[in-house]
Amino acid sequence: MDRYAVIGNPIAHSKSPQIHAAFARQTGQRMEYGRLLGSLDDFAGDVRAFVADGGRGLNVTVPFKQAAWKLLADRSPRAEAAGAVNTIIVLDDCRLRGDNTDGVGLVRDLVDNQGFDFAGKRVLLLGAGGAAHGVLGALLDAGPAALTIANRTAAKAVDLARAAADARIDGCGLGDLADRSFDLIVNATSSGLEGGVPDLPDGLLAAGAWTYDMVYGDAPTPFCRWGEARGAVRALDGLGMLVEQAAESFRLWRGVRPETTPVIAELRRGLAGPP
Repeated sequence: MDRYAVIGNPIAHSKSPQIHAAFARQTGQRMEYGRLLGSLDDFAGDVRAFVADGGRGLNVTVPFKQAAWKLLADRSPRAEAAGAVNTIIVLDDCRLRGDNTDGVGLVRDLVDNQGFDFAGKRVLLLGAGGAAHGVLGALLDAGPAALTIANRTAAKAVDLARAAADARIDGCGLGDLADRSFDLIVNATSSGLEGGVPDLPDGLLAAGAWTYDMVYGDAPTPFCRWGEARGAVRALDGLGMLVEQAAESFRLWRGVRPETTPVIAELRRGLAGPP
C-alpha cells in the first residue's frame, strides 16, 4: 500500500491524515497517510529516510516549507515563484519533485466554494512572509484589478511587490493604508496564531467587501471577528483553503481530484463539536 505523510514540527494537531483518509475512501485509492515529526536539525535526512522506506509523497508544513524548496532541485513553476514547497512527489525513478498548492487552495476556496469574483476587484494581502509568498502568484492569476501587499515592515512588502513584476501590484506598510479601501482582504500574517489582529486603520472595507483569514479554529478567528465588526459581507476562515490545497496535493500524487465539499463539511462539524 502506498504511503504518504505530512511532515512538520509540531505535527500532532494536523488534520491532514483525516482529510486524505476521506479523499482515499471517496476515490477508492489504496493508500495510508500519517504524521511525521520532523527534526529541526535534519529535515533533509527525514525526507530521505521516508522515501527510502517506500514513501510516495509528503505534505510539508511549518517550519519546513522553505527547507523543502532548498532541498529539491526539481520544482514546479508555482513552487519556484512561492519560494516554498508544501508538496513533495516521489517520481517513478525515485527523483523528488516539489510543488506548492497553497495558492490554488486559497483561490479555489474563494471562487469555487464561496463564489467570489476577482474580476475588477481590489485585493489587500496582509503580510510579506512565507504564507504571503505562497499565495501571491495564485491571487494575481485570479485576475484582480489591483493587489496591495501591506506588512508591518514596509520594506518587505515593497520588495515582494517589486519581485512580482506586475503593474497591478504595490507594497506598503500597515500605516500607509489610511484612506484606501479594498474589496477583499486576505490575512496571511501570523497574528491569528497568536490571538491578535494586524494593526489596521478603519475604513479599509469597501461596500460589499469580504475578509479571509488563512488560519482557522473551532470558533471565529480574531480576524474573522474584525471583519464582521466592520461590516464585511463575508468573513471567512482558512478551513476551506486547507482542504483545497490538500485536494491538489492528492491529485498530484494519485491522478484524481477528490470532491472537497463533503470533506469541508465533515471538518466543520468536527470543529463545532457535539450538539
